[in-house]
Amino acid sequence: MFFERIYDESLAQASYIVGCQAKGVAIVIDPKRDIDTYLEVADRNNLQITKVTETHIHADFLSGSRELAAVTGAALYLSDEGGADWQYEFDHIGLKDGDIIEVGNLTLAVMHAPGHTPESVSFLLTDHPASALPIMVFTGDFVFVGDIGRPDLLEKAAGWKGTSVIGAKQMFHSLQRFLELPDYVQLWPGHGAGSSCGKALGSVPSSTVGYERIRNWALLQVDEEKFVAELLEGQPEAPTYFAMMKKLNKTVRPLLVEIPQIPLLTPAQFVAYQGAGAIVIDTRAKELFLNGHLAGALNIQLKRSFATWAGWTIPYNRPLILIAESEQVEELIRLLMRIGLDEVVGYISEITELGLPLQSTPAVSMEDVKAVQGDPSVQLIDVRNAVEYEAGHIPGARHIMWGKMEAGIPLLNSDQETVVYCQSGDRATIASSVLRRNGFENVKIYTGSMADWRAKGQEVE
Repeated sequence: MFFERIYDESLAQASYIVGCQAKGVAIVIDPKRDIDTYLEVADRNNLQITKVTETHIHADFLSGSRELAAVTGAALYLSDEGGADWQYEFDHIGLKDGDIIEVGNLTLAVMHAPGHTPESVSFLLTDHPASALPIMVFTGDFVFVGDIGRPDLLEKAAGWKGTSVIGAKQMFHSLQRFLELPDYVQLWPGHGAGSSCGKALGSVPSSTVGYERIRNWALLQVDEEKFVAELLEGQPEAPTYFAMMKKLNKTVRPLLVEIPQIPLLTPAQFVAYQGAGAIVIDTRAKELFLNGHLAGALNIQLKRSFATWAGWTIPYNRPLILIAESEQVEELIRLLMRIGLDEVVGYISEITELGLPLQSTPAVSMEDVKAVQGDPSVQLIDVRNAVEYEAGHIPGARHIMWGKMEAGIPLLNSDQETVVYCQSGDRATIASSVLRRNGFENVKIYTGSMADWRAKGQEVE
């Protein structure tokens, strides 16, 4: 048997290629959209990808299942569970609980596991030449290492009212079935630490049913009512782009089977695109951005969280221009296409060559923040997540989560001095660029943010 885990650190998302070497065939589970990774793995190991499948309709990334099937000719196997509202709207081979997918001498048994979503399934793998007993379970967003999938995304991200409690109850009963699996079965989940699909995911890539039985809080809970309450409490904010992912992963959409080649723009092209409504994404380090940036540019640094930050911030109906070094462009395009942001029209590397005036955003220190605490003429804004804010914030700070800053602008006075902070400065810089883009001239950023405030022993509310 061949097995390889492919992990996208930017979205903490795992996909898998499982093959039968005796027959030279393989299946890919939950592929990301830049599919060349799987083609290279298959070619290197003399395997033909003949089948592609998913554990559910994903909300946090744009699946590459259809791209991979189109390029390889593989059969596409997808869940037909969950009822009429949760069906994929394009051609596929439907899966029901108990169905078997054959991959050479391997089989994957389908286990319907509603809770995270109504149609969610897991795959129980058996390597028949080795044993008649199952050896692995691919759980998608059902069971993680140390946690389970959240059931509130359909309500919070996609607007399906009343589905959170229903999903939590379904999850409780699905877990009872999971607990019937043998302890030795290896657990391979769809996400790791850092994903927004749970609140306490472990950083270890895999586990076993037996280990999760004794250490996963959800599998230790025996009271359904308490389980539901604990599962729904304290879940992180659902990124705004999740609703778009749910739609694009369910319906017919344009396929992108190769990494697009993005041109270096001339100054005239840049001005033309910006005049036509293109959004400028400045991917440079926050220190460089604050010292000098183009009017209207959003600062989303090329860091591990770039894709998630972009999904929170960038609309899907506008062309995009990147400010980045040429050697960074392909990585950025991959990150953006994984969440369906395909409208990148070009990039520039040197903003000074455009001949346009630059703005700067002042950085302030802890002492500066202390000096304006309680000053009614200054808006001190904590832009961290709600859970972070409630756990402790600078006294007097208001809360507007960074990813919702655009929506929160009506709550602020654009004529007042505004100071923003987060945990270490990255999200605050995004928020400051959103404010500047929307006409706030007197914006400052506490770059040390909460980490610096706490380190210097300051009072926390």
